[in-house]
Amino acid sequence: MKITILGSCAGTEPMPGRHHSSFTIEHNDSLFWIDAGEGCTYTAHLRGIDLLSTRAIFISHPHIDHIEGLPHLISILEKLNSRADPTSTVLTGKTIDVYIPELEVWEAIMKMNKYTFPAYDNNNIEYKPTCYKDGIIFDEKGLKITALHNFHMGKPQKGEPWLSYSYRIEADGKCFVYSGDLGGPEDVDPLFDSCDLLFMEAGHFQVDKVCRYLK
Repeated sequence: MKITILGSCAGTEPMPGRHHSSFTIEHNDSLFWIDAGEGCTYTAHLRGIDLLSTRAIFISHPHIDHIEGLPHLISILEKLNSRADPTSTVLTGKTIDVYIPELEVWEAIMKMNKYTFPAYDNNNIEYKPTCYKDGIIFDEKGLKITALHNFHMGKPQKGEPWLSYSYRIEADGKCFVYSGDLGGPEDVDPLFDSCDLLFMEAGHFQVDKVCRYLK
């Protein structure tokens, strides 16, 4: 399992040398995206990451600093696939799973990109959006991702879905926990047991207080 951080900045104004939250996981010749902050596609492509090995995309919550790069990512996947050498990795005929807490966001992105997609009508890439809930949401070829809701976007009204999640990601005998924004550091408690690494956005908390809490 190889992790590449593409952006680690909270949802602030633009900052030199920083981008909003996003990282990739490379595992068993497949690529997985966790959140899609600004510039994630640009950064990944220029670092030599094979975008055409994309297997799934996971969005922790639908705030703009975590999804603003998603329309561009989808557009570039289509463009790169249309230009790929037939002997190389291609996405034609494959399915990319998209795990997102609110399907209206995905539908809006696809509507926005429809003016670009006609140029790639022969790509035949299928996107499978899923509005997920607590529990194991992905378990394939040794990579397991478990989701747990947090209180960053508040407690939903009865019958409404939770909109913000944290992830426990396990592969190759290692485990790390990722969360974008949180209601409080206690939100990740159930995921943190026997964890090797924690990624947590600290834009809403003082880092020293979070460290004392975790200790």
